[in-house]
Amino acid sequence: MSPADRRLPVAIVGGLHADARRAAIGDILHAVPGTVVLHHDLSAASDGMVHRAVRDITGPVSAGHTPLVNDCACCALREDLVPELLRLAEDGAYRLAVVELWDSVEPQAMAAVIAAAGAPLELTGVATAVDPALVLPYLANGDDLAEVGLAAAPTDQRTIADTFARQIEYPTVLALSEGEEPADDADQALLAQLTPTARRFQVGGGELGPELLTGFDLAAAAARQHPSCALLPQEADDHGVTTLAWRRDRPFHPQRLYAALEDLACVAARSRGRFWLADRPDTLLSWDAAGGALCVESTGPWLAALPEAAWEMVPAERRVAASLDWHPQHGDRCQHLTFTSPGLDRDGLLELLDSCLLTDSEYAAGRDVWQQLPHAFDEFLDPVS
Repeated sequence: MSPADRRLPVAIVGGLHADARRAAIGDILHAVPGTVVLHHDLSAASDGMVHRAVRDITGPVSAGHTPLVNDCACCALREDLVPELLRLAEDGAYRLAVVELWDSVEPQAMAAVIAAAGAPLELTGVATAVDPALVLPYLANGDDLAEVGLAAAPTDQRTIADTFARQIEYPTVLALSEGEEPADDADQALLAQLTPTARRFQVGGGELGPELLTGFDLAAAAARQHPSCALLPQEADDHGVTTLAWRRDRPFHPQRLYAALEDLACVAARSRGRFWLADRPDTLLSWDAAGGALCVESTGPWLAALPEAAWEMVPAERRVAASLDWHPQHGDRCQHLTFTSPGLDRDGLLELLDSCLLTDSEYAAGRDVWQQLPHAFDEFLDPVS
């Protein structure tokens, strides 16, 4: 059999909602004949092993285990995943291989691993399985993964909320499966506002499996997540769930923003975006908050801060995003933050955000004066090693 004949489409299905994930896998097995499912169980990683199971619609096909790599269960998964998929491709018996991710494994990292492997593997779909009734409870859960036995490594400091947020925001497909408590209109509105570009399929309808064979653009998915050009939620208000998309073209006063961080981190179920500080005018900063915890990071320079000769090395998606709102003085520097939540105090949030900006007189003083303002964010952006 030639390599072309051994082409094996690969789809990823992940999610912290384990029951929804298993239901989605069952749907795919029945809808796409010739599907095989590969799952790495990381629950026994504390014993130094990751267990692998391969099954199809008839039941188990094979099982095995792989040792931890660098005390990291996800590292072991990456080491074992591609060789096992290549073995399944060589076998030639399957039409679709589904990688069922363990609970806290995020799809973006595994998608990159599979795509990098190249032929005969072809990444054709990425989905997260979700119980809509649990979206708000999970986004509000600030517990560390380690506290609930879901950490992928001893150094894993992620929380349930931030992990879940990334799981639902990265894929192009959401597989919806209701549990014991049915979702209401507010649950559906929250999920729709958080993931406006994802296609949603009800588990059990038979559409999920074929959808995961249609193709997946890894570069476009990465661009959707990068703070410089992320496709953020739009203004919305539906069934008591509100999204505020806040955009301004002047910088934050670092001290006033720092003083408001606790309130801003807790005001919404989910907030994210990009922003700039007056004392760091060339640095594009990312904002990522869920479960009451906020992560602020530097993601490099604004496009306007780069010499034009370097623009060709920047992804096209970023150049396009920057051109849409290019300011004659500031270029792509901007505030673009989105806040999504049931019961959002929109007016109060607008007032608080605007109060953190430079005043008219501070703004008029100019960049040289801005950079002399106290550097309130050093602990976030310049940590002592």
